[in-house]
Amino acid sequence: MRGRPDGSKKRLLTTFILVAAALLFLYLYFGSQNQGESALEYGSRSLRKLGSSYLGGDEESDLGNKQDEFKFGLDDGDGIVPKSFPVCDDRYSELIPCLDRNLIYQMRLKLDLSLMEHYERHCPLPERRFNCLIPPPTGYKVPIKWPKSRDEAWKANIPHTHLAHEKSDQNWMVVKGEKIIFPGGGTHFHYGADKYIKSLANMLNFSKDNMNNEGNLRTVLDVGCGVASFGGYLLSSDIIAMSLAPNDVHQNQIQFALERGIPAYLGVLGTKRLPYPSRSFELAHCSRCRIDWLQRDGILLLELDRLLRPGGYFAYSSPEAYAQDEEDLRIWKEMSALVERMCWKIAAKRNQTVIWVKPLTNDCYMERAPGTQPPLCRSNDDPDAVYGVNMEACITPYSEHDHASKGSGLAPWPARLTSPPPRLADFGYSRDMFEKDTELWRKRVENYWDLLSPKISANTIRNVMDMKANLGSFGAALRNKDVWVMNVVPEDGPNTLKLIYDRGLIGSIHNWCEAYSTYPRTYDLLHASNVFSDVIERKGCSGEDLLIEIDRILRPTGFLIIRDKKPVIDFVKKYLAAIHWETVATADSTSESDGDDVVLIVQKKLWLTSESLRERD
Repeated sequence: MRGRPDGSKKRLLTTFILVAAALLFLYLYFGSQNQGESALEYGSRSLRKLGSSYLGGDEESDLGNKQDEFKFGLDDGDGIVPKSFPVCDDRYSELIPCLDRNLIYQMRLKLDLSLMEHYERHCPLPERRFNCLIPPPTGYKVPIKWPKSRDEAWKANIPHTHLAHEKSDQNWMVVKGEKIIFPGGGTHFHYGADKYIKSLANMLNFSKDNMNNEGNLRTVLDVGCGVASFGGYLLSSDIIAMSLAPNDVHQNQIQFALERGIPAYLGVLGTKRLPYPSRSFELAHCSRCRIDWLQRDGILLLELDRLLRPGGYFAYSSPEAYAQDEEDLRIWKEMSALVERMCWKIAAKRNQTVIWVKPLTNDCYMERAPGTQPPLCRSNDDPDAVYGVNMEACITPYSEHDHASKGSGLAPWPARLTSPPPRLADFGYSRDMFEKDTELWRKRVENYWDLLSPKISANTIRNVMDMKANLGSFGAALRNKDVWVMNVVPEDGPNTLKLIYDRGLIGSIHNWCEAYSTYPRTYDLLHASNVFSDVIERKGCSGEDLLIEIDRILRPTGFLIIRDKKPVIDFVKKYLAAIHWETVATADSTSESDGDDVVLIVQKKLWLTSESLRERD
């Protein structure tokens, strides 16, 4: 019995040493995280009031309960929700997770730079994602409203002026005080996109030199678009352009386009098909876009061919079309031979621009000599399969129906918006089904705007995204509002995006388990009809990740409309305070067709980090 006290002392000493070691480890670990520059800046310490917007409750209380704030991915049954999400460091204010060069370097991906693979999508694995809110840059202001925004933007919102200096002789943009001015110039049209567009229409003998050709030319793909002045000036002619450019040395060009309220998308002609279905555009345009169209057996030009409608045009403004030096003459000769084998013909050629036209039928393809390159695509190739699908150096022939129709069979704009598209039959959809869907969404959008009316005026909303667009009827219902809609169709569902393009609208294919290819703060309104239930329940992806991604895309003071099942709405409501959103309105089902769906409309608050406020002051 005398030995017990000694054993008790040993156990007490051992316990003391273990506790001291644990405390020392915690001090060193958390102490080191608060020194230097951290990737995350805690929301409770970095967010401040801006005007009348208050963020995240009582600040001192937040600081006193940090241990409960940063728990992600918890099941609903645990009953624990983060009090506030952390805020990313200011250096991540322009983060595009799937187009992040730092991620490429960290993952040591072996990419072929000559094929532009480093500008294609490379998404982080779930464990490498930034589970934090993207902060706005120093001095951020609510964007200038459309239509003034076409011509000017706040410099603080996109604090990059190198393009103004680099392209000073081409009138891309000019810095004037707190604003960036866009005179409407471009690499090839220094004196204005409006004059250039009129000259293209004149070359094609369109009525009254109007590029929309009496409503028959509606959708345009502008490759290497710069700051999208070409697309911006087409809008007044009732033409909508998908302005496309990569996140390259001119890395903020698409950000400028979207800040201006002009439709645009971050993408590149590299190795993967662009996220658009076949026969989507009446016109493709390249104005000194610095693309080698002859590489890899003309695969990039063949990608444009896939995207052009029967009788579609390719307008090409480049030195090869007019220069007389040896290299340009060689390129022109080889390119002319290539497009001739593709059955394109010159529609017009003047000065520095040539416009080719694609055939209306398969006749020319069938008349080519055996072995002519490029070949026709395999009969089992799906020209509408695009998400992560490699390009093919082949010509996509028309179906028997399209060949017999000798054209797309589309009504002129704006009648085509509400006319059942010919490709409805590909999905087994009836005309009656299409018309009922159009009318249903007309009523739903009318109801949305009634709910939003206390918060918005005529020009509050410009850039809109429908996250699950189905037939595009939500976007069609916005026809009389001064907005444009990016219609997103899931990569694994019915590929109805071609119906959306046939209605004269635009969009892209996407998987919402990943980040979208756009800059932060680029859309005023996101519409999510059964998106959360699809992502969480069917695909098993993170609802919290989707919330953070939506917050990244939304502009401060922007809106999110969720139409989904009640459990999903309850899930989102639990995170509103943490993500600094506030409820605008809720509504239950208004008709039998809504089922048990509930509508929740929220608004993103305008906030800045403490670092931004210090620099601002």
